[in-house]
Amino acid sequence: MQVNKVGVVGAGTMGNGIAQLAAIIGCDVIMRDINDDFVERGIKNIDNFLSKSVEKGKLQADEKVAIMGRIKGTTDVSDLKDVDFVIEAVLEDLDLKKNVFQELDELCRPEVVLSSNTSSMSITEIAAATKRPDKVCGVHFFNPAPLMKLVEIIRGYETSDETVATATDIAKKMGKVTVEIKKDTPGFIVNRVMIPHFIEAIKIVEEGIATIEDVDTAVKNGLNYPMGPFELMDLTGIDIAYFVMEYFYKELNKESKWSSPGLLKSVIRAGKLGRKTGAGWYEYGK
Repeated sequence: MQVNKVGVVGAGTMGNGIAQLAAIIGCDVIMRDINDDFVERGIKNIDNFLSKSVEKGKLQADEKVAIMGRIKGTTDVSDLKDVDFVIEAVLEDLDLKKNVFQELDELCRPEVVLSSNTSSMSITEIAAATKRPDKVCGVHFFNPAPLMKLVEIIRGYETSDETVATATDIAKKMGKVTVEIKKDTPGFIVNRVMIPHFIEAIKIVEEGIATIEDVDTAVKNGLNYPMGPFELMDLTGIDIAYFVMEYFYKELNKESKWSSPGLLKSVIRAGKLGRKTGAGWYEYGK
């Protein structure tokens, strides 16, 4: 299916990054959120990112104008009725996502693929909220979406080969490396590998074995990772890491290895959620 117009539901960090990518490859983009402030903030973030690209010589000024001209922000969900492909990027709340997909299913043309940027949730369960489960898939971009190369393409139980091919083609046009998750399972590939790293890193600090700083230093210099686990949680959101752990614990037979460490719960209660807010692990306890 030819994709000329992309709908993005959610104008937050992930949503506006994905909207930017879609506009860069020449698609018209409708970026929708629930209030004007969220939409305006999303548009401003895209404008700021592209302005920096112009300053660095990676983008021409007229190219930036053209990209911005292809993005329309809105709070009216009906503006999505004519899109050719939808990427949902709302909060990691399963009920919220199911409500969004039910609404999109009623609004969008029957042939339109509805995809979710969820980092861990069941595509099969999300798809069950629609009458087109064969047209539902996951497209998990990583933060920040304009810079991170990987996109996980996730099959639900009824996702068709055509749907996977359409989503993969769009991601590759955006310059992404794609991997296919053939079986719908919590966390897909990256989070299934990454979350145990987070849990063990927190336990090392919790047990007094090493400091936050030394854990990050050890991982970066011993495993050659670009960031340590605490730096990464501060960037992507400590609350998101906590949510994924809780989701894994619930969905993967309540295995103790997925149980959130007590120290993490203390940081959450203290409101140290990361995401470059000046809070996070490195501010906890100061």
